[in-house]
Amino acid sequence: MADQLIRATAAEGGIRAVGVITTRLTEEARQRHQLSYVATAALGRTMSAGLLLASNMKRTESRVNIRIKGNGPLDGILVDAGLDGTVRGYVDNPTVELPPNSRGKLDVGGAVGNDGYLYVVRDVGYGYPYTSTVELVSGEIGDDITHYLVTSEQTPSALVLGVFVGSEGVQAAGGLLIQVLPKAARDEALIQTLESRVAALSGFTPLLQAGKTLPEILGELLGDMGLEILPETQLVRFHCGCTFDRMLGALKMLGEAELQDMIEKDDGAEATCYFCGTVYQASSAELNQLIADLQSEASAK
Repeated sequence: MADQLIRATAAEGGIRAVGVITTRLTEEARQRHQLSYVATAALGRTMSAGLLLASNMKRTESRVNIRIKGNGPLDGILVDAGLDGTVRGYVDNPTVELPPNSRGKLDVGGAVGNDGYLYVVRDVGYGYPYTSTVELVSGEIGDDITHYLVTSEQTPSALVLGVFVGSEGVQAAGGLLIQVLPKAARDEALIQTLESRVAALSGFTPLLQAGKTLPEILGELLGDMGLEILPETQLVRFHCGCTFDRMLGALKMLGEAELQDMIEKDDGAEATCYFCGTVYQASSAELNQLIADLQSEASAK
């Protein structure tokens, strides 16, 4: 099944629901960054969460950045996701591996740590981005982002994230976000019903592995609440906007002396994009051109 995102409403517009499948893009991230099992699960969950958070923004260029910094051996996670369905990300220590937790599952909480912070930056496409910071509650990512939604955005939310990694790579990944909007927020019975149904889920990836589609999963949760699935299915993908020209621009910012040192010591320069792992090579001739550009710019002032 292709990586995709669908949106829906229920309870006469009192509930917003979004579902996303990220199996292929999570596998691409695993291969690009040579991730361990637990690092794959941590990054995959966070990328799914980023796409879910970005899905309710308005402008096409809107983006969400999620930075998780915990006291676990994984150290940190950074994800950038857009309303356009693109996402990218990395973990600070991609080779970290831990034994399964007490439930026999990948120990994402242990890898991230439960002492630290979650930072969410919403860039709505104009003006200054909105930044929120909350303390981690478990390091399991889903719990932490739910805590952010309740405390920072004050929206009752249920978030389910999952990544299943086998010996041949990522076999299932994605998530669900269900939010009670202000018009229904006082309906305690509705909220309790949602909480019990989400709690009864065995997880998200087992449903995908059982062949369930996103509409079917949402139907099981909200089908008797006036579920309306919006007609557009959005494709999502791993995408990084880095280019060779951008890399040269970053090198240029180092200044003439640093560029000259690279030429003399390394006969060029090498730069790796943290987000996608692409390696760029700049020759001495290209670095000399950057120096010439800097000198020309200085003389023109």
